[in-house]
Amino acid sequence: MKTIIEPFKIKSVEPITITTEGQREKLIKEVDYNLFSLHAKDVMIDLLTDSGTSSMSAKQWAAIMVGDESYAGSPSYYRFVDAVQHLMPFDHIIPTHQGRAAEKILFSIIGGKGKYILNNTHFDTTRANIEYTGARAIDLVIEEGKNPSSIHPFKGNMDIKKLQQAIQAYGAENIPMVMLTVTNNSGGGQPVSMENIRTVKAICKQYNIPLFIDACRFAENAYFIKMRESGYQQHSIIDIVQEMFSYADGCTMSAKKDALVNIGGWLALNNNEWAEQARNLLILTEGFPTYGGLSGRDLDAMAVGLEEVVEEDYLHYRITSTQYLGNYLLKAGIPIVQPAGGHAIYIDARAMLPHIKPLAYPGQSLAVALYKYAGIRSCEIGTVMFGAQPDGKEKAAAMDLVRLAIPRRVYTQSHIDYVIESLTDIYDKKDELKGMKIVWQPKQLRHFTAKFDYL
Repeated sequence: MKTIIEPFKIKSVEPITITTEGQREKLIKEVDYNLFSLHAKDVMIDLLTDSGTSSMSAKQWAAIMVGDESYAGSPSYYRFVDAVQHLMPFDHIIPTHQGRAAEKILFSIIGGKGKYILNNTHFDTTRANIEYTGARAIDLVIEEGKNPSSIHPFKGNMDIKKLQQAIQAYGAENIPMVMLTVTNNSGGGQPVSMENIRTVKAICKQYNIPLFIDACRFAENAYFIKMRESGYQQHSIIDIVQEMFSYADGCTMSAKKDALVNIGGWLALNNNEWAEQARNLLILTEGFPTYGGLSGRDLDAMAVGLEEVVEEDYLHYRITSTQYLGNYLLKAGIPIVQPAGGHAIYIDARAMLPHIKPLAYPGQSLAVALYKYAGIRSCEIGTVMFGAQPDGKEKAAAMDLVRLAIPRRVYTQSHIDYVIESLTDIYDKKDELKGMKIVWQPKQLRHFTAKFDYL
């Protein structure tokens, strides 16, 4: 593999505080072994999330200077809407301060007891916002998507047979929408094929059920389609993106991912009645419909980010650099979700630490060890995040993963090489890692604030 050249130059830098292993052992114990509770200044390389952690470009910073802060009808809003509709031609574009705000508004309108939302795999806040209304979130990813080591070009696909069975079992009248998460974050950052999107839409149309896309990483998904799906190699990324959304009736979006900004999101849809209700809720919870809880400069930064994220040089660098990390971990014998996703590498903690049972949280144990040993912060995506059930019981998640989410345009190859070296060292002494237990947890979204200790 040739050296991956970042398609940008660095104009401003932020210092990293170098800590010792002894200091980090004390720091993580003080926060009850919850990586979300660490102070960011105590983290050397932060791979907790790729959400809102991007570096913005010179053009985005320049756009901030022309942001208009009018309460209503700001020119920044209309530049933002034009940029969104160029890629996603929906009738109504409703800005929010981030993606989960769009989810909250949407599911407040369509959710409720007796309702079912079908998805390839719901992410944590999506699931929580659905369940908060009393509705049920149902995951229908293909079987290959549940097996970390299986090789499939589109492991994020929805299982078409299970979708049809679910509609028949729950009743179309009780399913206010079907969603597709692109890329499938909880399933290892795996893409969804255009064929799958098209087929899901055809089934939804048959039953008169709207199809929405959780669009956080839409550009990365489009790049995978271009690289892996027959017939799309000669298509531009913009053309692929536009086709993806042509099959949808709306989307939720966290602009903190593939709009390359630090805050922002939107709800987009065609349903006039839902849009009216959404704007009313927006005014109550976020702000007037032309700013939605954001400043005008944020809207302008998003507009520019949407131009930059579909540039093929950027996407080639983004996907190839993530694969670089994955390839070297595999060479070291470290099991990961294969093939490598677009925004993150997911270590299969259950396979790496078979001596730790799922209900002893192998993912959390590995994530804590990675911080203590190397100062690298990651995120457990497994039984801690998804094991708690609505009835209060607990069961093992389908997979126990540790996500290494790569912020966009932030770290260089030497940082990633350090991650590879650190994980290789931990793998060599993996049998020394111990299981963990939860000593306190909230009722929902426990992974954010739970307290842990070793067994």
